[in-house]
Amino acid sequence: MKVLQVNKFFYLKGGSETYLFSLIDGLKGSGLSVAEFAMADPRNRDSEWSPYFTSTIDYNTTKIIEKIKFATKILYSFEAKNNISRLLDKFKPDIVHLHIFQHQLSPSILPEIKKRNIPIIYTAHDLKSACPAYLMLSHGHICEKCKGHKYFNCLTNKCVQNSYLKSSINMVEMYFHLWMKYYDLIDLIITPSDFHRKKLIEFRFPAEKVVHVPNFVDETRFTPNYSNEGYFIFLGRLSEEKGIVTLLKAMENVTKGKLIIIGTGPLALQVQEKISSAKLKNIEVVGQQSGTALTQYIKNAMFSILPSECYENGPISLLENFACGNPVIGANIGGIPEHIDDNVDGLIFEPKDHGDLAEKINLLLSNPKRLETMGRAARQKAEKLYSKNQHIRTIIGIYDRLIQQRSA
Repeated sequence: MKVLQVNKFFYLKGGSETYLFSLIDGLKGSGLSVAEFAMADPRNRDSEWSPYFTSTIDYNTTKIIEKIKFATKILYSFEAKNNISRLLDKFKPDIVHLHIFQHQLSPSILPEIKKRNIPIIYTAHDLKSACPAYLMLSHGHICEKCKGHKYFNCLTNKCVQNSYLKSSINMVEMYFHLWMKYYDLIDLIITPSDFHRKKLIEFRFPAEKVVHVPNFVDETRFTPNYSNEGYFIFLGRLSEEKGIVTLLKAMENVTKGKLIIIGTGPLALQVQEKISSAKLKNIEVVGQQSGTALTQYIKNAMFSILPSECYENGPISLLENFACGNPVIGANIGGIPEHIDDNVDGLIFEPKDHGDLAEKINLLLSNPKRLETMGRAARQKAEKLYSKNQHIRTIIGIYDRLIQQRSA
């Protein structure tokens, strides 16, 4: 079987790329032939298919001419269309698996795939297909005003970086894609959380077209450790929607243990200022980590905290912590609570409630035996529900079914 994987980034930018690279490795390990289509970037992993990649697009550019040019590519990219056309004719895939393709690649690639009668799968790592601003979040608050294709709310509320210009571009993008019926060309949508599956059905997609398949973790890469080095971790982007501000407020009422913050983001400076002004000596910020260093931080932690304030999907970091034998304290929002069994392999708290979060942190810190019991349950869940081999078999089964339906 020959599979084309499509994602706008081909370097380790976030959780979706972590999933993508693990999926590619798993598919190749199962004997499938895999090609990739993405955007050119000096940080990219090696790929024999890189000559077909599209030009680099940086929407943060300050050059007006480039801003205008890039804005038009959000709606339709002739370069992406032509490049994928050549790749399809060369590789001749049996199926195409889309990940994050909007904006830099654009749905202009979809008709090229479909006119060759190739099945298309889309893993929705976010809510972009229903929300112009990706997260169903506006100015720090959950927002579902665009339900019923009312995308004008993105503009009126300045949902994209508080900018009328950027919000208007995303609004036009959504209406254009709706008018062109691009998403109708996709045969099946996979969501890592059942919560996201229900949201996509609620907003626009027929139920039979959306299935829930949880993310996975290669549990063989992580050796569980039920002892610890006296710290717990936050692993993620330092931004408002990830709940870092709420976590810092909670830490004012935590006197035992130590919090290690792993990651960077737009609130990095604000985080350091808060730690200093509140004299939070039990917090250390270590910045972005990867590879062995990141694994060691997770492995030696007591537990992890996921204080998100947006509709999370199926966070890879949660599964990696489970694989290392760490319970997770997670916010009761989006897909987080469906991954955590409260009081079994972690604890649930109400999002934005720093008092509730502090209480849950102190609860785990005060009971080492309970911590170990939860950690063992977390590892068992990683092996049983989120294992790599099980996930790869499920995905290949979906590929087989869609290919057979095409041939029928």
